Amino acid sequence: MAKTSTRALWKGAISFGLVHIPVALHSATADTGIDFDWLDKRSMDPVGYKRINKKTGKEIAKDDIVKGIQYEDGQYVVLTEEEIRAAYPKATQTIEIEAFVPMTELPFVYLDRPYYLSPVGKGDKVYALLRETLLRTGRAGIARVVIQTKQHLAALVPSGPALILNLLRWGDAIRPWDQLDLPPPGEEAVGLKKRELDMAEQLVDDMTTHWDPSGFRDSFAEEVMALVHKKVDAGETEQVVKPDAEEERAPASNIVDLTELLQRSLRRGGEGRNKPEKAPARAPAAKRTPRASTKAKATNKRKAA
Repeated sequence: MAKTSTRALWKGAISFGLVHIPVALHSATADTGIDFDWLDKRSMDPVGYKRINKKTGKEIAKDDIVKGIQYEDGQYVVLTEEEIRAAYPKATQTIEIEAFVPMTELPFVYLDRPYYLSPVGKGDKVYALLRETLLRTGRAGIARVVIQTKQHLAALVPSGPALILNLLRWGDAIRPWDQLDLPPPGEEAVGLKKRELDMAEQLVDDMTTHWDPSGFRDSFAEEVMALVHKKVDAGETEQVVKPDAEEERAPASNIVDLTELLQRSLRRGGEGRNKPEKAPARAPAAKRTPRASTKAKATNKRKAA
């Protein structure tokens, strides 16, 4: 299992009603797959991508590249860097909870990337208050958050002693299943017999255990890393040093009487302060063919193998 990351990627606050919880954002996952880089076998130099004009096949300078979005086949709208920067959401350093929903109503298909949230300063008590309230009610907080320059929809869910900020996919990113050839729901609709269900349930019971992620391993990664260790022992190594990301400063937090904040928030509830606004219709996703990174292409090659 990967080690806990104590380095804060982002510092800000959770906000609901008048309650303000200063928190730090930590990575909850680690990339553990095999990451192949391309190297020139003649010199062992790293190999990267060139900017190639797909029509002429010639390399072009960075200054001659503009960004365009295809809205019809062969038809593009070109946007300047200034226009793109103006569209970036304002970084507020706040996880603004807009609604609470039953956790059972949140489909797994919407879950994207998880982060841990930890309290900052004197925020332990109010952090624990939100965590325990979500556990008691079986609810998840639905919020918007801006990380770097990108706005995300996110679910705030309790897990053990922690609050997890799980980024969510937007609704128009989820493909419907209505075009798939799926059996209709229900036992009778597909002619399932009681004996068949009883036997299947018994098999599931026999195979049921407690979740232990250490019991499941990536055999491909282990085989490759065993080979890597042999080459390391032989002195055949290359080293890549990655710079650490800078931490952002947390805004000053003033923790006042928690009970008073909750009472004031409840009094303001009738005003509809935290009711989620109806989101404007999102434009259909434009057809784009982003330039893949060297690592991504290598990973794809591995998956296809």
